[in-house]
Amino acid sequence: MKDSFSRNIQFNSSGLGCFLTFILIAGLLTSVGLGWLVNGFIILLVMIPVAIALGIFGFQWWLKRNIIEDACPVCSHQFTGLNNSIARCPSCGEVVQIVDKSFQRQTPAGTVDVAVVDAVDVSAESTTARVVDVQVLEPGDD
Repeated sequence: MKDSFSRNIQFNSSGLGCFLTFILIAGLLTSVGLGWLVNGFIILLVMIPVAIALGIFGFQWWLKRNIIEDACPVCSHQFTGLNNSIARCPSCGEVVQIVDKSFQRQTPAGTVDVAVVDAVDVSAESTTARVVDVQVLEPGDD
């Protein structure tokens, strides 16, 4: 004859010990008057994910405002750079300054920029020469 009451009942309480220990420590701290410590810990646990989320959204906002895509003023190659900085064109190697969301050619002090107006080949008896007419550009006029 089998006894129906002799069956073993098993209860899985593997995670219960950790949870009960946490509740016991929290109850002990609040009864002693250290509830502010528990509250501070809970606030800290809530603030960490909020700070991370704000940091990610803030960084994305900053990137949208400061990454500029424009064409090189020398070779018209499209590339990106940070606003209010100096970059080098990856195509021609020209140093450009990024000001007001556009690329501007940066010329060193004392450099005179010229633009070719007309180029004509002139040939004499045994020599060939090229005459080039140029126009002096004002600083910042490309």
